[in-house]
Amino acid sequence: MAPACNTLLFFLFCTFTLSIFSAASIHFHHPLDPLTLQELDQVRTIITASHHNLTFHYVGLDEPDKSIVVSWLAHRTTAKTPPRRALVIARLNHQTHQFIVDLSTHSIVSDEIYSGSGFPMLTFEEQTAANSLALTHAPFQASVSRRGLKMEEIVGLSSTVGWYGEEGTSRRIVKVMFCYLDGTVNLYMRPIEGITVTVDLDEMKIIAYHDRLMVPVPKADGTDYRESKQKPPFGPRLKGITVVQPEGPSFTIHGHQISWANWDFHLAFDMRAGPIISVASIYDAEKKEQRRVLYRGYISELFVPYMDLTEEWYFRTFFDAGEYGFGLCAMPLQPLTDCPENAVFMDGYVTGQNGTPVNMTNVFCIFERYAGDIMWRHTEAEIPGKLITESRPEVSLVVRMVSAVGNYDYIIDWEFLQSGSIKLSVGLSGLLEVRGTAYTHADQIHEEVYGTLLADNTLGAYHDHFLTYHLDLDVDGDTNSFVKSNLRKTLVSGNRSPRRSYWTVVSETAKTESDAKIQLGLKPAELLVVNPNKRTKVGNYVGYRLIPGSVVGPLLTDDDYSQRRGAFTKYNVWITPYNKSEKWAGGLYADQSRGDDTLAQWSLRDREIENKDIVMWYTMGFHHVPYQEDFPLMPTISGGFELRPSNFFDSNPVLKVKPPRQVKWPSCPTSMSGLP
Repeated sequence: MAPACNTLLFFLFCTFTLSIFSAASIHFHHPLDPLTLQELDQVRTIITASHHNLTFHYVGLDEPDKSIVVSWLAHRTTAKTPPRRALVIARLNHQTHQFIVDLSTHSIVSDEIYSGSGFPMLTFEEQTAANSLALTHAPFQASVSRRGLKMEEIVGLSSTVGWYGEEGTSRRIVKVMFCYLDGTVNLYMRPIEGITVTVDLDEMKIIAYHDRLMVPVPKADGTDYRESKQKPPFGPRLKGITVVQPEGPSFTIHGHQISWANWDFHLAFDMRAGPIISVASIYDAEKKEQRRVLYRGYISELFVPYMDLTEEWYFRTFFDAGEYGFGLCAMPLQPLTDCPENAVFMDGYVTGQNGTPVNMTNVFCIFERYAGDIMWRHTEAEIPGKLITESRPEVSLVVRMVSAVGNYDYIIDWEFLQSGSIKLSVGLSGLLEVRGTAYTHADQIHEEVYGTLLADNTLGAYHDHFLTYHLDLDVDGDTNSFVKSNLRKTLVSGNRSPRRSYWTVVSETAKTESDAKIQLGLKPAELLVVNPNKRTKVGNYVGYRLIPGSVVGPLLTDDDYSQRRGAFTKYNVWITPYNKSEKWAGGLYADQSRGDDTLAQWSLRDREIENKDIVMWYTMGFHHVPYQEDFPLMPTISGGFELRPSNFFDSNPVLKVKPPRQVKWPSCPTSMSGLP
């Protein structure tokens, strides 16, 4: 692109960015706004005034009761904002404290000591301290010397350890594993196998050391993914491409409230969940009213069990949100590569181990997507003498975050369509977790190695990714029901048709939680959340349906300790009655948990869910068999699902949507070389 055009683009981007956020300078609180920098600092001041030498593991909004928020939304011009409260999870004297802090009264209103199984999220600081401690351990240094490696090129990585049937109170520990640099920044491709250092995090001391075996460290050659380190031959270079909105974006941001086209929703950042979408509603032009769709939606847990049974690997069954913090691992998004040129960015805040607030820059990007897709079209050629074609371009709004949890980069998109659909997608990229081996060719392998040979001395381990979404749908109100519409094959009897069979729809409304546990793929069905108190003009219940992507479920046995902790993945769909305390599918305290506080356990109560305020939990996933194309860095693999209006509107809501105006953009000189 010519420099003059770049200058013009920059001017327009800055101008429109200011207009998007112009109303944000007016200070007000939505009840679901995340805690501000000042509020987080206030929380730290309040707690440390009476509690010393504690470590902060989670600080987030203690959200008001749903009824209070809904009432506030209905009377927001006159209603007072509910008192702001914070939920704080901290460790003090080997105990887990759960505080509720009232910011309006500057006081601690609750301080409970948790005595059950499991521990809070790890902090970055304690992981760094454990890794450094291991590197200074004399037996470890002797092991490094025996392998002929350089100490200054070694990086330690703290791994959570899960639970494998141990009785009684357990210590809060990690196992530190090691990787080698020396010629690459791709440390995950150079594991140092056979060494395990176990660290007690509360005592910050080494309690076990094991050097079991020596295998070659994979070579550094060909593992560095940085552009500056690549050598010819290169792939073909495409000509420049950009997304330009000369009139500026069509969305506005007021604090954390985002309005675009017919959608209105709230976006918040949480250090455990990452993006939280709340109070999403859509404007119905025919009814001339804003209609509720989703009260609250977010990723509740990510369960990543590896299938390698060797001593240094069997315990690698990670809960990426509950153990490491999906939001805590969010990375600053890079303009023009992570997000397109027309994106607008938002920051988020987390707290460090000492309670000090930390600004996470560019944690979200919001942009309008137009990729040449078609929203709807039809060509009518059956009318004699006429050819009628109508088509509308698909423009959507995307909210994006990227979380780099260790070796994996998760690209999380919430996409809002003018048709009323919400598409949720996950992209997996980053680096495989590989095991060092003596093998250099597949023909040498005559044993179970739990993975694929990707390069010399490099095995890519088999593993899963399960992402469980918490979706509190409020379809035209908060009293909803779950309907499973089975597609049933029916035989034709008698002579009423030349056909021998057809299929029809037989619907079942779930009465209790046990009726709504669904393993997808067993038989065809439509899964809907409907409002049994609202009907369309022709008498159908208004609703939204789940359109799953690829169907993936766990392959582990129910009694496997890892699966007991991850039992919430057994079914793709669960429906529970709304309960403010039931937020985290793997339990509030996921580290070293025992599966006794999970979605699977809550649902055993078999509560009533018909015509109630209900929550849908949906688990999507990937079985990852590594291939050589995943080495040394993985091209993104994506999956997702859709929430789609189903008899929610009386007719096609985008029939009358006007396409974006065609605005002529000043021509920029481009190279025409190579064109015919």
